[in-house]
Amino acid sequence: MSDTEGIDQYGVLLYYKYAHIPNLDDLLSFYHSNCSQLSLLGRVRLSSRGVNVTVGGKLSCLESHIEALKAKDCVFEGTDFKLATCDEPLNDRVAEECGFTSLSIRIVEELVTLSSHPLLKSPEISNAGRHLSACYFLDQKSQGNGLVLLDARNLYETRIGKFHAPNVETLDPQVRQYSDLSSWIDDNSEQLKGKHVLMYCTGGIRCEMASAYIKSKGAGFENLFGGIQRYLEQFPDGGFFKGKNFVFDHRISVGSSDSNVLGTCLICRRSFDDYSSRCRCTYCRMLVLVCHNCQNEAALYVCELCQKQGKAIQSMQLIGTGELKTPLEGAELQNSSSNATLLPQMPKGDDVRSSRKLRILCLHGFRQNASSFKGRTSSLAKRLKKIAEFVFVDAPHELSFIYQTTLAKDATCESSPMLSSPPPPLENCKKKFAWLVAPNSDGSTDVNWKVAEGPFDPLQYQQQTEGYDTSLSHLKNVFSQQGSFDGILGFSQGAAMAALISAQQEQLKGEMDFKFVIICSGFSLNVKEMERGIIKCPSLHIFGNEHGKDRQIANQASKELTSLYDDGCSVIIEHDCGHIIPTRSPYIDEIKGFLGRFL
Repeated sequence: MSDTEGIDQYGVLLYYKYAHIPNLDDLLSFYHSNCSQLSLLGRVRLSSRGVNVTVGGKLSCLESHIEALKAKDCVFEGTDFKLATCDEPLNDRVAEECGFTSLSIRIVEELVTLSSHPLLKSPEISNAGRHLSACYFLDQKSQGNGLVLLDARNLYETRIGKFHAPNVETLDPQVRQYSDLSSWIDDNSEQLKGKHVLMYCTGGIRCEMASAYIKSKGAGFENLFGGIQRYLEQFPDGGFFKGKNFVFDHRISVGSSDSNVLGTCLICRRSFDDYSSRCRCTYCRMLVLVCHNCQNEAALYVCELCQKQGKAIQSMQLIGTGELKTPLEGAELQNSSSNATLLPQMPKGDDVRSSRKLRILCLHGFRQNASSFKGRTSSLAKRLKKIAEFVFVDAPHELSFIYQTTLAKDATCESSPMLSSPPPPLENCKKKFAWLVAPNSDGSTDVNWKVAEGPFDPLQYQQQTEGYDTSLSHLKNVFSQQGSFDGILGFSQGAAMAALISAQQEQLKGEMDFKFVIICSGFSLNVKEMERGIIKCPSLHIFGNEHGKDRQIANQASKELTSLYDDGCSVIIEHDCGHIIPTRSPYIDEIKGFLGRFL
């Protein structure tokens, strides 16, 4: 590169410094004069406790700015100036939102606002945690031994990139803004007590202040020196940092050589991590990720945090000018355990405006068949008839007809209790099937009834782990022969099968394309297919609560399955109706709300 090319290159400079500033007015005059002379644009924040600066301009001008600071005042001695080359702002909208269309220099009370409420005692920055260089941050010696990794950034930043290290507990507060972090720390102090805590943020300024706040409570802290930015410079392949680092300038994000995408689209849940469209939540204005295919000027988006607060879009109408009318006041969901982020929202009740129905493939439970499951879900199908069409198929593993010598019921059987004696004539019995069978199953089906070898084990479903490949091949043929499906609904063992498929959603693309799964009375199996990390397939989990009278699948078993799914794309409905899929209000409204996001 020639000297001329170097001079003409554009760059961004980030730095902060906590230090006592004896003469703020003098420093203010310096920044006005120097930045204007060098044609630098961006944000400069000054306080009696230091400076926080993000500016852009020609590289040569940024370098001159750094030299002028060092020559002016010893206050800037040891400052970590983060200078990077980059393209000029992508467009005027991005430049304006990031503050790169003008120069803003202000004197403020705090460089970063730790709390939206006055603290009883402002933390002494001199009490901040010890800085660790990138090469010592999360090294092998530090992993384990009560280590906790705390992300001091906002939710919209952690969506697209975060640290992940083996044997290290990672805490993501999921706050909208930095001023919410102190409240989270207060509410979660027990998780931090007695732990060795590592903290990180984009460039270091936020975790330095936050670590001082926590140390004022007695906890020990260490910070990543230079933040994620310096870490990625040290480890170009990303190291333990996965995804992209969100930055508060027109670059929007900075990645490593690792091309894996951590973020997902708010609507379709496909991999996506580009904030350049600047889509925002209609309630709190927090940035949200919406892929190019799902972006719609007439759409209103609701972030996951507002969803958790019960907020939803109920009314959306275009007026003649093409502008969007304000949503109805008080448009909120009834209380539920939903934490989904998918939009647009579905109106409640039967106020459904859709040009098509969702096709949902339904997987029956153990020792059931398509016909019996269709009968058991007839009420659900009727309540959803305006928005969904159910398709039922038999599982591929045919089961023998067995009965107990005493009156008993198979704890995983979703049919009537099996009679002891005499059993009904076989010609009056419909075949029963399973998606998964026990390892000792020989696969044979007797033409006559046979007596069970012993009492039925209420936990036998945990041992039914064989036959997945056969069932998967069977369902691939169903997708091929019966057309596409929007989603898969599974009940009991069928739910376990649906969960296994959802864990392989990416690998099954092209053969089994679907958008969501509905897991009813589900449970997780200890098989290799469920060991692929967090499942990001959009999912609705319906199961009985602790007092829900489901004697077949325990509440804890269903909860353990939900824990395998990404919180950002799963909805949970706990009910008190037993081993069924509830169809009364408010449960049916929540089911409709979930399905409406895919219409």
